[in-house]
Amino acid sequence: MNKEIQALALGHYSDAIYHPFAGVDEELRYIFRDRIDVRCTGDYGMLKEEYLAPYRLFISYTEFVEEKLPAERVGALLSFVARGGGLLAVHNGISLQRNQELAALLGGKFMHHPPLTELPIRIREPNHRIMDRVEPFTVEDEPYRFEFNPHIRTTILAEYEHDGSYWPAAWTHEFGLGRVVYLMPGHQLSTFKNEGYRQLMVNAGLWAARAL
Repeated sequence: MNKEIQALALGHYSDAIYHPFAGVDEELRYIFRDRIDVRCTGDYGMLKEEYLAPYRLFISYTEFVEEKLPAERVGALLSFVARGGGLLAVHNGISLQRNQELAALLGGKFMHHPPLTELPIRIREPNHRIMDRVEPFTVEDEPYRFEFNPHIRTTILAEYEHDGSYWPAAWTHEFGLGRVVYLMPGHQLSTFKNEGYRQLMVNAGLWAARAL
């Protein structure tokens, strides 16, 4: 299949604290191999409008750090999505929230998580195209808890069960002309090998890139 969709994935390599990009980058390239050409980088300098221009999808697997991004990089990513680009944030990729403007872009903010455990994932919006051919699955992962932006109308696509309650595991919304998708699972490589999660990720990436 001719892969006409280009994606840029950003993460941390040698300086990762909790979520190294090494290994995850290979999984992303494999998962999207037939549909999207994924370029992986640890260079935040790629967050410039001219560098983002060739891509239809930006994938965030960035690390939780305290240092905020410079305004010009924040502006470049906001502009990329607002003008029609897709954003797929995976697990710790929500760490872009350290800049309040990007927290608004993401629609939700990570607050904390209980210890890693087995998490059953159920489908909440089976008729959404992102959930096409996605069956319920179970992963061992960190059960992230979130606070949502009341000014962003977000669609919760899937939920995970933990401590007798259900919590958001995937959501999507529009931002300007662009689409944003967040997927909560992704702490360890085993999650990316789960077939249910792989299908969800492919659909999410294609949806965000307006190819689904």
